Amino acid sequence: MNPHTWIYLEVPGEDGESVVWALEGGSPNALLRGGWQPDSVEAGDHITVRCHRLKDGSNGCLLGFLTPPGGEEKEWD
Repeated sequence: MNPHTWIYLEVPGEDGESVVWALEGGSPNALLRGGWQPDSVEAGDHITVRCHRLKDGSNGCLLGFLTPPGGEEKEWD
């Protein structure tokens, strides 16, 4: 069984301070089959995501779709 992937984001909180979010995605093999490459998203990239927020309201989600810089939205699950 393959492990899931994780992306950690710094986003502005309600008070303007940075807050870290943990986004859990599919396995590396599933992402490769979906057209993602190891360098599709790199540290420091500004990305857009759509995800399913955690039920407990903490800063995290199950990642559904991701749009990399200059790219098009693709499934990340």
